[in-house]
Amino acid sequence: MCGNTCCVGACVVVKADAVAGCRGLARHSHLLDASGDRVLGSQANRTFKIDYNGDQFLKDGQPFRYISGSIHYSRIPRFYWKDRLLKMKMAGLNAIQTYVPWNFHEPLPGMYQFSGDRDLEYFLQLADEIGLLVILRPGPYICAEWDMGGLPAWLLEKKSIVLRSSDVDYLKAVDNWLGILLPKMKPYLYQNGGPIITVQVENEYGSYFSCDYNYLRFLLNLFRQHLGEDVVLFTTDGAVVEYLQCGSLQGLYATVDFGTGGNVTNGFLIQRTIEPRGPLVNSEFYTGWLDHWGEAHQTVSSKAIVTTLTDMLSRGANVNLYMFIGGTNFGFWNGANTPYAPQPTSYDYDAPLSEAGDLTEKYFALREAIGKFEKLPEGPIPPSTPKFAYGKVAMKQVNTVEETLDILCPAGPINSTYPLTFVEVKQYFGFVLYRTTLPKNCSEPVSLSSLNGVHDRAYVSVNGVPQGILERNKVFSINITGEAGDTLDLLVENLGRVNFGSKIDDFKGQVWVNGFNLGRYWPARGPQVTLYVPRHILVTSAPNNITVLELERSPCNFEEKCFVEMVDKPVLDGPLSSSKES
Repeated sequence: MCGNTCCVGACVVVKADAVAGCRGLARHSHLLDASGDRVLGSQANRTFKIDYNGDQFLKDGQPFRYISGSIHYSRIPRFYWKDRLLKMKMAGLNAIQTYVPWNFHEPLPGMYQFSGDRDLEYFLQLADEIGLLVILRPGPYICAEWDMGGLPAWLLEKKSIVLRSSDVDYLKAVDNWLGILLPKMKPYLYQNGGPIITVQVENEYGSYFSCDYNYLRFLLNLFRQHLGEDVVLFTTDGAVVEYLQCGSLQGLYATVDFGTGGNVTNGFLIQRTIEPRGPLVNSEFYTGWLDHWGEAHQTVSSKAIVTTLTDMLSRGANVNLYMFIGGTNFGFWNGANTPYAPQPTSYDYDAPLSEAGDLTEKYFALREAIGKFEKLPEGPIPPSTPKFAYGKVAMKQVNTVEETLDILCPAGPINSTYPLTFVEVKQYFGFVLYRTTLPKNCSEPVSLSSLNGVHDRAYVSVNGVPQGILERNKVFSINITGEAGDTLDLLVENLGRVNFGSKIDDFKGQVWVNGFNLGRYWPARGPQVTLYVPRHILVTSAPNNITVLELERSPCNFEEKCFVEMVDKPVLDGPLSSSKES
């Protein structure tokens, strides 16, 4: 069956802040050259090591224990980085932990983006200025409930590729990427005058099916080549013996992760099966949990977290609170789990700092608990950001997707005998419109089946008349009617690629304010009902433009008006619907 494939654009233009060129935020012991880039001074006395005999870390030769919190710069606009980091410091943390999503920085092979909201070096400089050490997790795979676990979708152009393994093409791409990233990170290592004390290699590899030690050795050699022999490299796995057996390697310090439901003694005993001596480390102590569309909003009580945290700190353990602030999956960056369950736009995580950076009851409870073990910093805590309920904004229908194809697809359709995947048409996010004609009359309903080939949700119409929705793992066939020669359209939406497990090789609507993609809006499925609007994208010099892409049951038409409402309180635990109509 012949047809056309049209790529519906999903480009987001990120405008750099005025401070994008600022490089003068490092401590005064760091020198700057004429270009403003950082130049290392004498760092002879700065060391960070593992003391195996003392079961501890040594910082500059002295015993050291970190109490850290996870923050993902990729989920927070640069405009807010300093505010969030200051609040973390004032909670009593002495370190932060952050992932580096590969696909966030290399959207196309050889196209690297490290400016504006992607300026990782500026983020590290801010942390350093504020007095926070950094635990860096550069992957190349990160999971993080991020699209494809941070791996770029263009890797899938080789259909037989085995990700996170010794596959030659995968290793070549990893070599190229880390050859760009790690040299940028080297000046920020603690021994070189920067804030980075430890660096994670891969992420929870023991949970992956391949268990390829040659792959881990390749990464170990690559990290040592670019970062040197002095940096502490580590791995993280769930507190299960089998996970650590596949996820650890000699030369990489093995750590564990577990939450309030785990037994602290058992968790650290499992770490001791691989690391009989050295510091106890929980690299991901969960302060909340992740959400999925169509499932209840997840929360974890402050009391349970404080009890477990106090237990770990009483043992002298090093702890990273995951997440301390979750942030937002702006645009199309959310991931998914299997059986296929995509994550929503919000990554609030029920964390101590809310998605919008608000101080919560959990924040103060954890601050009090940490204060029993470490001296809390003096001074005021930055307040929660003010919220404004601007009320209802009238909307009007502009065009249908079909009426806008000349704008969305300026190059015209791609012709193909068989349907092509998103990767094959190099449309890694957003939507693809598949169009063909009915080969014969279908006056009586005829079944249109996808055989679960739809990744992830397809809106089916004949001559512009909606026929139904196909959805991955839920709705495999619908009945359609029409005449020979009628136009059959399937508008397929990418809801997010799998970020965890063996199905990360996942071959595959939305609200914009002033061109900034706030993310997916799906209140009919729940639990998320509202979208977070960062202050910096709103303007006072001109009207603010709100664009909503409604894929089904739009309340607007050319005769009637509809509204969006700007409120001052988020709704992340709204009613649920997992029905095929949602």
